[in-house]
Amino acid sequence: MTCHAIVRVAGRRRLFRSREDRSLTKRCPEAQRPWTALAGIVLVLLLPLGAAAGLLLMAGADDMAADTVLPDAYVWRVVRFTLLQAALSTLLSVTLGMWVGHALFRQGHMAGHGLVTRLLLLPFALPQLVAVLGLLAVWGRHGWVNQLLQALGMQDGISLYGLPGILLAHVFYNAPLVARLVHVRLAAMPTEYLRLAAQLGIPRRAFWRLVTWPVLRGILPGAALLVFMLCAGSFTVVLVLGGGPGATTLEVAIYQSLRFDFAPARALILALLQMVLTGTLFLLLRRLAAWPDTMAGLSPVAPHPHAQEHGARLIDGAAILLLVALVALPLAGIMQAGLAADLARLLQETAVWQALVTSLAMAAAATMLALMACALLLTSMAAPRGGVRTGAWPSLAEAVASLVLVISPVILAAGWFVLLARTDLAQERTAAFWLVSGINALMSLPFVWRTLAPAWRDLRQRHGRLCAQLGLSLPTRWRLVILPGLAPALGPALAMSLALSLGDLGAVALLGSEEFRTLPLLIYQRLGSYRTADAAGLSLILLLMVTALMLATERLARKGDIRP
Repeated sequence: MTCHAIVRVAGRRRLFRSREDRSLTKRCPEAQRPWTALAGIVLVLLLPLGAAAGLLLMAGADDMAADTVLPDAYVWRVVRFTLLQAALSTLLSVTLGMWVGHALFRQGHMAGHGLVTRLLLLPFALPQLVAVLGLLAVWGRHGWVNQLLQALGMQDGISLYGLPGILLAHVFYNAPLVARLVHVRLAAMPTEYLRLAAQLGIPRRAFWRLVTWPVLRGILPGAALLVFMLCAGSFTVVLVLGGGPGATTLEVAIYQSLRFDFAPARALILALLQMVLTGTLFLLLRRLAAWPDTMAGLSPVAPHPHAQEHGARLIDGAAILLLVALVALPLAGIMQAGLAADLARLLQETAVWQALVTSLAMAAAATMLALMACALLLTSMAAPRGGVRTGAWPSLAEAVASLVLVISPVILAAGWFVLLARTDLAQERTAAFWLVSGINALMSLPFVWRTLAPAWRDLRQRHGRLCAQLGLSLPTRWRLVILPGLAPALGPALAMSLALSLGDLGAVALLGSEEFRTLPLLIYQRLGSYRTADAAGLSLILLLMVTALMLATERLARKGDIRP
């Protein structure tokens, strides 16, 4: 066959494929119903648009203008501290996370490796207020470290409040996240690299320079920007450990402007500064590197060629022990302080049970809303890339799902706080409940999306054409194909959404009241009234709730019990 004949045959095949794709598009239920993705976008945008309306409405009625707020030295001191603590937290977290992630990859066949990799996911799912109390139990004024220093004759000890405490808490949260991302990326390396390096006897430094570093170079910019965004938008950690006006971020300044000063114009300008900062970082994140899947599985790989070297084992062992100490000690501190509290008395208090029921109900409502919004947004991916249908809908849906990375929950709560203050709904418990549930759903949506979208895309690639050829309706497709296929990914998605909603303090701190308060808000109120023992006991209850829910959802998903 001549070259011209081959070109003509290939051209006919492409023409046939394009006609087939157009025919399948007409039979694809998702492609015929773009309103489902549009409904998801509208559902997600309702809260940000309402918050913006509330801030603009109240700021317009306020005499304070931007030209009086922006020159304020306090505002720019807050901006500088926000950037400083985020930059230092990012540097420490990425450095430690890269070290630990590489150590776990190199020692992939060591005993207890699976337990340590599961430990990497726990801090990110742990409520921030609980983690802060655990850090106080270890590093606080009366914590284990200061008790040891006093026993050694150092009476002054160390203080956890201010910048050191904020950095320690951010490293506790973000270093395991970076380690997880690094480990996932290195574990995806072709095993032929490892086998060939072992056969050729490549030295350790040469293997790092030629193989490991080129792989890490693609993920570290995105991981660093992600950590920077999370630290720049930190609220609970700074609120509890800030220690005063000298250690205040934009998130906390917005909360203080509304809760204590009731200055909507100042809150609006601070919110705009926050959105400009995080929006710029989000655009850089999408441009430099994709955000890897934090829930990706880790399949076993070939043994690392340098895993048994004495120097490598010493360095990797030190990194892994440091990670275990960083994560396990605060958890042990929570357990000890919580068990020392009067749990029997706490469980007899009506306020505790009301907060407990409210937290569970709100977490369930937020998870339901997040899954519903994610399901609507996922219908924008009506076919695999280059298949039945392509376009800008998937990119738009991903941008909308990641909106909370730009607009923080505190800003959303601030806008609705000032909006409800002018209406009769300000004292309505039901309105506050659904509003906080919606904000928590929006907060967990990026993580639910990142967990379900890869599984959804895989289902579309494997079964999309067959379902379109069979002409299955959309409900039938969800019942027979989509929900059973998404069951393994639903476990981590449910666990993450429930954990984030149960432990959130940002939205309920503004919208909560004596009639409507969650368990984290009750813990914060007990801390504010110096009832530390009660706060420790409630933190233990919250920790056990989060752990039990995560284990239950993951077990259901593994057994395949999550079915239509």
